[in-house]
Amino acid sequence: MEEGLSSLILESEFNRAKELKAFDNTKTGVKGLVDAGILKVPKIFIRPINELGHNSESNLNDFQIPIINLHGYRDDKQRRQDIVDEILKASQNWGFFQVVNHGVPSSVMEGMIKGVHRFNEQDVDVKKELYSRDTAIRVRYYSNFDLYTSKAASWRDTLTFKMLTPDPLNPQELPIVCRETTIEFTKHITNLRDILLELMSEGLGLKGNFLKQMECAESCTLLCNYYPICPEPELTVGAAPHTDPSFLTILLQENIAGLQVLHQESWVDINPIPGAFVINIGDLLQIISNDKLKSVKHRALVNHTAPRVSIACFLSTLYDVAKPIGPIKELITNGHHPVYRDMLLKDYFDHFASQGTDGKPGLDYFKL
Repeated sequence: MEEGLSSLILESEFNRAKELKAFDNTKTGVKGLVDAGILKVPKIFIRPINELGHNSESNLNDFQIPIINLHGYRDDKQRRQDIVDEILKASQNWGFFQVVNHGVPSSVMEGMIKGVHRFNEQDVDVKKELYSRDTAIRVRYYSNFDLYTSKAASWRDTLTFKMLTPDPLNPQELPIVCRETTIEFTKHITNLRDILLELMSEGLGLKGNFLKQMECAESCTLLCNYYPICPEPELTVGAAPHTDPSFLTILLQENIAGLQVLHQESWVDINPIPGAFVINIGDLLQIISNDKLKSVKHRALVNHTAPRVSIACFLSTLYDVAKPIGPIKELITNGHHPVYRDMLLKDYFDHFASQGTDGKPGLDYFKL
C-alpha cells in the first residue's frame, strides 16, 4: 500500500511539473489562457482554501492605511516636521502609506498604466519575443518569477525593466508601445525616491542625505504587473502574501481594488486613490533601520470583471555580491542592540530566491 501511495504522489508531482512546463512553453502567460476562452482556473493556479480568505470577516474597513500629503514639505519647517512624523509613524505601524501631492503629473501616471495595458493587449507574437526566465536580461516578459518553486502559480503576467543597475538602460531596449511613457515615468519616480529617502532619514534621526549617501536605492527596477480577468477569482490570487526584497517600493496601482496589506492579523484593502502612490518598506530597509521601520506582508487579489495593472518600482542598492549590509551603526546607541547580523547582499538575495513568495519571511533567518 505504501508503494502505491508513493506512486500516486510521484505521478501527481510529475503531472504538475508537466502542466507548468506546458503553460510556460506557450510564452503567452495567463492572458493567453483567458484569450483561449478558459472557463475554469487550471489546477496549477489553485491555492488551498485556508490561504485565500477573500471574504474574511476581519476585513470590514475597520482600518485604512495612512494617506500623507507631501505638499509644503520644503516650504515650512513645521510642516516638514509634521510630514516626517507621519511617515515615521506609518512606516513603524503599517509599513505602508499612500502619498499625494508628490509632484508626479497625473498625465505621466495615467500614461504609464495605459502603456502597460498596450503591451499586454498587443499581438501575441510581439510579446513572445521578450518572453524569458533569464534574470540577467534587463527587459523581459514572463509569468510568475517563481513558477517552478511556488506551491501554486499566481494569476499574473509581468513585464520587467531594470532601469538602473547601475548603468541606465538603453531606451531602444524598451518596447515601443510604452517606451516614452516608461522613460518619463522613471525620471519622476527617481525624483520622488530622493524626497522619500530624505524625509525617512530625518525620521530616523539621521541627516537628510544619509540614506541616499548609503546608495541604498540607486538600483531601480520596474515590475509592470498585469492581472487578467479571472473566471474563478475565489480560487487563486494575483500575488501570494509576501514582503518585498528591496529597500523601498513605490507602487502605482490602477483605479481597481486588489491590493491588500496584513495589519493586526487582518487583510486590509489599499483602496486606489486617483493621483496617489503606494509606498512600502522593504526587507532591507527594516534590516538597516534595526526594526524601526517595518516590512509587512501584502498580496493582490484578482477579479472576474476587468483586468488590472500595477507598476511597482523596487528601489535597492547596486548589487555587489561582496557588499555587507546590517543595522546602521548610528542607530545602535543608548542601549539599542542590533537585531540583525551583518550579512552579504548575496546571502540575502540567495535566501529570498530559495524561498520564493510562498516561503517563510527572510528577515527571521538573519536575526541575531
